[in-house]
Amino acid sequence: MNIKYLYIALFALCLCGCDDFLDIQPTGKIIAETGAEYRALLTDVYSTIPEDRGLTTLRTDEMAADASSMKSLDYDSYFDIWNWTDYNRSPSSLYFGWRRYYHSCYIANYLIEHKGAITKATKDEIDQMVGESYMIRAYMHFLLANLYAPAYTKCIPAETRGIPLQLEADVNAVLKCGSLEKVYSQVLEDIDSAAVYLNVDRWEEGYTYRFNTVTAHALRARVALYMGDWGKAFGEAEKVIAEYPELEDLRTSTKLPTNYKSVESIMALEQVITPVLMGVGHAEPALISSYRSGDKRQKMYFTPKTLTRWVYRERNSSEERCTFRAAEFYLIAAEAANELDNSEAALKYIKALMEKRYTDAKYAEYSAALDALDKDALRDEIAAERQRELAYQGHRWFDLRRTAQPEIRKTFKDGDTEEPYVLSQGDERYTLHFPAEAVAANPEIENWN
Repeated sequence: MNIKYLYIALFALCLCGCDDFLDIQPTGKIIAETGAEYRALLTDVYSTIPEDRGLTTLRTDEMAADASSMKSLDYDSYFDIWNWTDYNRSPSSLYFGWRRYYHSCYIANYLIEHKGAITKATKDEIDQMVGESYMIRAYMHFLLANLYAPAYTKCIPAETRGIPLQLEADVNAVLKCGSLEKVYSQVLEDIDSAAVYLNVDRWEEGYTYRFNTVTAHALRARVALYMGDWGKAFGEAEKVIAEYPELEDLRTSTKLPTNYKSVESIMALEQVITPVLMGVGHAEPALISSYRSGDKRQKMYFTPKTLTRWVYRERNSSEERCTFRAAEFYLIAAEAANELDNSEAALKYIKALMEKRYTDAKYAEYSAALDALDKDALRDEIAAERQRELAYQGHRWFDLRRTAQPEIRKTFKDGDTEEPYVLSQGDERYTLHFPAEAVAANPEIENWN
């Protein structure tokens, strides 16, 4: 067989006009032929995936802010995100990712399409990279949909605009939005495809940023949760727990569960919250007070600066990376089981988590109280445990979106001045608008049929 040189640019992708959906601007060129070279491409993709899950913390009811914290760090960069200003943002305001998601999809597509041309690699090595590529594509589209499209559980998905799907390494393709139902169907299809190829059950330390076999079940469980597909969410969560049953015991351990070296860690790609974001604001007092007596997480996760001001616990941030960890799937299993009227399983999983988070005496008290709850009350308790367990870890915004989309009130203090901000219940700002530069380059991008 003739060997062809495969030239792949490390693209910075941006939306262009009506003729092309993506405009390629190469920042470097490599020849991809061997397995090692394709692995290097995937490593580059992993390193550039946006960490927007952490950035969403600013929009939630988890983080308060005032002039003393935010202005010291670059007020204009984060203030508009914190107060839900999505139009007429400050010129220096940061925003959520777009180009890098599609950059990641492009490279994933290229590897999938050229898997038969990869040399100097075993079949298992090639298959694993193909599986990771399908997972990258699925995860990127899933994140984009949950930033830029309505929540699946709050609309009629077949009649609701989703996000553009990038399914080919074709820079001339003109992509348009389809329905949200189509996006989720494609995400699930890609996970199924990935599962056929993935063959590494666990990566050794230092490589756990990569997708493994269990992450296919993990992402399916999270997708099903966001869809309100309780049967699938429960089944997939149980499969994850079967492979990763161990929870960090906070009664004795000093290691955060989000540490990539934690016994809970399944995949450690994204920083849960960056050092800069840690300093943008401080924890909402209501969040801190939600931790009950005997809950080891309050002082494991947060540090008091004053009686009323707590900040996210300062640790070695380079080690705080968590895309999937075991505790999330105990929570998914508990929530889904309760919705399926399986209170026995719901109690089993929520209690298993609580046992590792509370002092023995308080666990016995709180655990016994759960037994008397009906379905609605147990739902509330599971949601409260989820908020406490996953605080500042990039889950809260998506949980608010998929559930009640409640009103959130914030106050920004600058000296003696207090400025109120309100996100109304069911507010349209629970869904981000496509980036202005994307719409300006292609005014039809948000249209769909």
